[in-house]
Amino acid sequence: VSPPHALTKVIDGKTYEPMEQVVIDVPTQYQGAVMTGLGQRKAVLQQMDALGDSRVRLVFRMPSRGLFGYRNQFLTDTHGEGVINQIFDGYDLWAGMITNRSTGSLVSFETGDSVTYGLYNAQQRGTLLIGPGEKVYEGMVIGYTPTGEDVDVNVCKTKHLTNTRASGSDDALRLVPVSRLSLEGCLEFLAPDELLEVTPKSLRIRKQILNHEQRMKARSKNK
Repeated sequence: VSPPHALTKVIDGKTYEPMEQVVIDVPTQYQGAVMTGLGQRKAVLQQMDALGDSRVRLVFRMPSRGLFGYRNQFLTDTHGEGVINQIFDGYDLWAGMITNRSTGSLVSFETGDSVTYGLYNAQQRGTLLIGPGEKVYEGMVIGYTPTGEDVDVNVCKTKHLTNTRASGSDDALRLVPVSRLSLEGCLEFLAPDELLEVTPKSLRIRKQILNHEQRMKARSKNK
């Protein structure tokens, strides 16, 4: 499954895209976070009304594609206390590039079974989406980074044993609980160069180009 995309129209040689009117009711203390988050997605504030002493209603007009992946961010920004509604509001000129995701991906460059040692090293770079003992393959996304850059990791890597290692040096490594995504969460998470693999037993996010070297060459050509 590929990332969702908006259907555009070309009129007189110019690209038009679908727009949405977005109505948000939110506690006043989270108003700034919502306005910042939607502003980065090309939203234009049209109206703002106070709802009593503690809440505010915000009305935006924005591209439909700007809402892809926003609901989870909205829940986080409003601590689950916000209400968001949207309705189609015609077409308008293409608003330009929108970055729907601020995080990068942790990408496996080996095929095999994930192990605690490899995951422990990988979690130093970001947040894991898988635990130990899971099947992984080259190009599979196993987590995300806070920097916005993709990082290739080897979660199948095991610790090399030596005869001189002291017995106390092999203490159990502690892993942070993984972040599991639902089907909707996976679709919102997808970057433009990623796909979602759906099976009866699992959801796996992967790069469109699995091979690391081929992916780097394609990225260089697009720059």
